[in-house]
Amino acid sequence: VQLQASGGGLVQAGGSLRLSCAASGLTFSTGIMGWFRQAPGKAREFVAAISWRGGSTYYADSVKGRITISRDNAKNTGYLQMDSLKAEDTAVYYCAMKTTGWIRVTFTSEYTYWGQGTQVTVSS
Repeated sequence: VQLQASGGGLVQAGGSLRLSCAASGLTFSTGIMGWFRQAPGKAREFVAAISWRGGSTYYADSVKGRITISRDNAKNTGYLQMDSLKAEDTAVYYCAMKTTGWIRVTFTSEYTYWGQGTQVTVSS
């Protein structure tokens, strides 16, 4: 199983980025996908999750209204559209998947598969 996150970079505050997560080696369409982030010196935190069909989404309060999670099961790829970025969004962003449970259960230990992370840096 491999999750490959991409799309990170350096952006000015107020700008946008779109992260992608390409999955292989698992039945992507049957897994809940989540995005997490980890800033230097801080614990990894939940950002967003999406159900296996994409019909349900769940967001951390800190990103609600600015970040949108989506997925294309035909392409085995998930996305995180990030708009109105702030300096505090600077972190390494990880995609993850789990095959059981609920999108509102956001513990990192709930997720079985993890991508390698992609750096997002927002300059103020």
